[in-house]
Amino acid sequence: MTAAANLLLQREKLLRRLENTSSDAECDEIERQIGQIDTALELFEALDERTDLKKKS
Repeated sequence: MTAAANLLLQREKLLRRLENTSSDAECDEIERQIGQIDTALELFEALDERTDLKKKS
């Protein structure tokens, strides 16, 4: 499994946890972790785009 796939899986788990959480502090922590995962996924996407552009050159 790729790093991006692992991040997507972790994100899904966190989203499910967020749905079942009533604590504001825990919600904040889960949302922070989801934000970090989203940032990592955006970096992977940008890297893929650069790699694709280099292949086309």
